[in-house]
Amino acid sequence: MLHLYIRVRYEWSEQKNRLNQKKHGISFEIAALVLEDENCWKQAAADDSDIDYSDIPKLTEKQLAEMVRLRDIRPKVPVSVRLDPTVLEWLRSKGSGHLTRINDILRNVMEAEQRIARR
Repeated sequence: MLHLYIRVRYEWSEQKNRLNQKKHGISFEIAALVLEDENCWKQAAADDSDIDYSDIPKLTEKQLAEMVRLRDIRPKVPVSVRLDPTVLEWLRSKGSGHLTRINDILRNVMEAEQRIARR
């Protein structure tokens, strides 16, 4: 395995600092400190291929069927939607959270469309 360590030089920019705080929620100073930590780079370059997963039991068919997408914690915008009665009945038949499920379905379609557009 080849390990590559890169020394980075930082130039202070208040504009970049504000952007970093807005985008990542962390100041430029703290980000620079983390990136200068040698252990940070060693961990990022770690090879996990030697991890033995054999003691982890396989998921059952029931577990696989009950898996749900991990939802991002994002603010939602209230809207009014008109649905066919059969669509609403189907959503409700899946259990509680049928309104959240609408967002999940639409997000999946949106992301699939975006992936196709990037090709």
